[in-house]
Amino acid sequence: MIFRNLFFFCLGLPGIVFWPLPAVAETPAAPLADVHLHWKWNQKEITSPRQAIDLLRENRVTLAVVTGTPPELALELQALAPDTVIPIYGIYRIPEEWSRWHQDPQLLERTREALQSGRYQGIGEIHLIGGFISDWRNPVISGLFELAAEFDLPVLVHTEFSRADYLIGFCQAHAETRFLWAHAGSILPPAEVRRALESCPNLWVELSARDPWRHLARRIDEDGKLKPGWRTLVMDYAERFMVGSDTVWPVEQLNPWDEPDSGWQELHRFLAFHRGWMADLPTDIARKIRLDNARVFFGRQ
Repeated sequence: MIFRNLFFFCLGLPGIVFWPLPAVAETPAAPLADVHLHWKWNQKEITSPRQAIDLLRENRVTLAVVTGTPPELALELQALAPDTVIPIYGIYRIPEEWSRWHQDPQLLERTREALQSGRYQGIGEIHLIGGFISDWRNPVISGLFELAAEFDLPVLVHTEFSRADYLIGFCQAHAETRFLWAHAGSILPPAEVRRALESCPNLWVELSARDPWRHLARRIDEDGKLKPGWRTLVMDYAERFMVGSDTVWPVEQLNPWDEPDSGWQELHRFLAFHRGWMADLPTDIARKIRLDNARVFFGRQ
């Protein structure tokens, strides 16, 4: 999500673009799995751990996949709601690591120790961004994917490229690793997402931050319904899509580590957006995307 603004910055364009917002669902909420949540030190300046759990319950989030920054913070929320929170191992400890984690020779050792502890149920969110991190054959990157396969745990991976080729490359090379693709490729159209799903049976897709406020992905029409290309894709691969909030806000800067983050206070808005477009889907399809797929993927059937 944060990298969209870098893209606009490089083009000399404003980081935030506004367009008419769709109506969001306000009907009684059905249970939902949010597979992309962050819990960061600078979010605690605004939202306490107990308040974060209360927000999950208010929004009927019954399965919450949380990345901690630093990583152990995810365990803080799990301790308060062990039946709801699934902590995954976030690999960033300090501000600079999001762009240079692949150069850290100690990362694989730390990750192995974390997974061996049994406290984490996945790895991520890891960022693979053109211009910062390019070669997934790097021994740290490929080693991380191999660790995930060894422990039979998924990897939440964020890519930002103009085509799906990069993702397809490492998905096929690491066929034993289960990948959850953050933001459906961030900027990619449905045809590229489809190509990735067709090419990689070990790939699942989540749609966090694909909303009117962040990746500016025009997935929906003026009535808040999925556009035809996206609707067909979601219907065709209904068992491999999930939703999430990506609780990071505001997004005017690339990575505001030194400023308070109010993302959790936006949780209802982000999830209401997803509930809105899912309400137009057949009930059984909507339930899979909203809840059941995540339960299966994270072993919580």
